[in-house]
Amino acid sequence: MTETVAITGVTGFIGKHIADNLRARGFAIRALTRSPRQTRDENFTWVRGALEDKDALAELVSGADHVVHCAGQVRGHNEAVFTRCNVDGSLRLMQAAKESGTCQRFLFMSSLAARHPELSWYAKSKRIAEQRLADMSGPVSLGIFRPTAVYGPGDKEMKPLFDWMLRGVLPRLGAPDAKLSFIHVNDLAQAVGQWLVASQLPTAPSELCDGVSGGYNWARVQAIGAEVRRGPVRLVGIPLSVLKVLADLSVLSCRLAGKEPMLTRSKIHELTHRDWSASNQRLSENIDWIPEISLERALREGLF
Repeated sequence: MTETVAITGVTGFIGKHIADNLRARGFAIRALTRSPRQTRDENFTWVRGALEDKDALAELVSGADHVVHCAGQVRGHNEAVFTRCNVDGSLRLMQAAKESGTCQRFLFMSSLAARHPELSWYAKSKRIAEQRLADMSGPVSLGIFRPTAVYGPGDKEMKPLFDWMLRGVLPRLGAPDAKLSFIHVNDLAQAVGQWLVASQLPTAPSELCDGVSGGYNWARVQAIGAEVRRGPVRLVGIPLSVLKVLADLSVLSCRLAGKEPMLTRSKIHELTHRDWSASNQRLSENIDWIPEISLERALREGLF
């Protein structure tokens, strides 16, 4: 019998890849959307609504065996913006999942940033959501994924950085010796699929990265870029004072446009943190998953 997965965030970068992976595995999909969309086929159903709409969430999870919660707030001018979506919205979805009577597993797409909730409004909201979901999950098996920087086809955040690097300039945020990690969206989607079919599930939040030994620092990323483009790459440090000015301009311009900013002074603390290394070991042991796409391979093969 075909199992059904209810997914939020399918219209976004990560959620789309996860939905495609699960469809390829034979799962039926129920996807939340704010805008009217046509159903792809009999095994893919759009449910119109948002995380603020309890009735829509009840419809989304109706009859679903599992929930994958990818929707989240990544832009915002204050803490309350992140709390409303990442905390309150997640709890509403968990409550709907519990009340459905059919949901067995609930996977929350958090972030490696949740490891350091003091760094930004976003990081704090993800950490609080993790804790409160764990407190209320009850009979539903809760999984928490903490992916590092995710990139791949459709990504709008990391792609400009890689494009500049392959033209010969790599902007550096933070200290030269900062530890970095990355994960390709296809590997992340594969991990979600494996989590849903695994017999043994990790009980603690799981970090996800591409598994490259030692991770990366800026010099290593620079060297990879130079090798791939077969030419020099100039590493250009962006001073903190410049980042703060850019953040202030971003907030102002977004306010005038009626949008939420990505770059704020709160976000700068997160972007310039010295250690974003990660390890897949615990997750790999539990769900039989090993990432396949390193940053070097992605750049060589144009997988971004």
